[in-house]
Amino acid sequence: MKKIGFIDLFIDEWHANNYPGWIRSSSLASEFTLWGAWEEKPNPDGRDLAAWCREFDVRAYDSLDQLIADCDCFVVLAPSSPEAHERLAEKVLASGKPVYIDKPFAPDLAAAKRLFDRADAYHTPMWSSSALRFGAELIAARQKLAGESVDFMTVRGGGRSFEEYSIHQAEMIVAVMGTGARRVMQCGSGKTNHVLIEFADGRRATMTLAFAMPFAAEIVYAGNQVEVVGGADGMFPRLLETILEFFRTGKSPVEREQTLAVVALMAAAIRGMSAPDTWIEVEG
Repeated sequence: MKKIGFIDLFIDEWHANNYPGWIRSSSLASEFTLWGAWEEKPNPDGRDLAAWCREFDVRAYDSLDQLIADCDCFVVLAPSSPEAHERLAEKVLASGKPVYIDKPFAPDLAAAKRLFDRADAYHTPMWSSSALRFGAELIAARQKLAGESVDFMTVRGGGRSFEEYSIHQAEMIVAVMGTGARRVMQCGSGKTNHVLIEFADGRRATMTLAFAMPFAAEIVYAGNQVEVVGGADGMFPRLLETILEFFRTGKSPVEREQTLAVVALMAAAIRGMSAPDTWIEVEG
């Protein structure tokens, strides 16, 4: 069995607490074991590494180097702290072993490119994605839209902050409409973020975030057809299944260019929060 290692800023957080169950219930569970975990520091409001590992029946590692030596593949977590990913992944990206980095991948395009450059330098397979890419409804819509030109898309969803949760809307838009976003404008009101996105070819999209709003999307294609999809059915078990398949093959299911486009789109939209009703260029 291949041994999976978790690397986290602090291990007692929602993704680390739920990923073990989805790994163990996957159709590929017989090929993998969640072997060990390492955290940079304990959660000041939660369990430390030793207590977490006892609960989930995995080995606690004080040494990141030893975890990397003992395991075959890795999940770098810290889903609420993308600014920590470059630091947390530095050593494991030099291992040559497959690495999945949780969302948001990086705080800006420069950091995202550095992560890919380091992985490339050591021939380390790596990828990242929001789980919303793997919602059953979005997958079905993408299959239906294969070969069609998408003219417009609007995505909405919730979350406690735009900086952390806009990844989901951005991921869905790039998954359907591809790369090439040119500029964005924050034009929401109150506590609701609403972002207008313009692509280089003139197509447009919007993403809206309000605290308790359910995830959903509407897609306009072929001139006047509209595909309405929900956002989240089965997304996390499907994400973990995809991660394990990646650990088997070393082949990323998401194109690098799309991951970089998601990061650049998010970064521009976050910059736009301090300049509402103003076009902000998306870095390329």
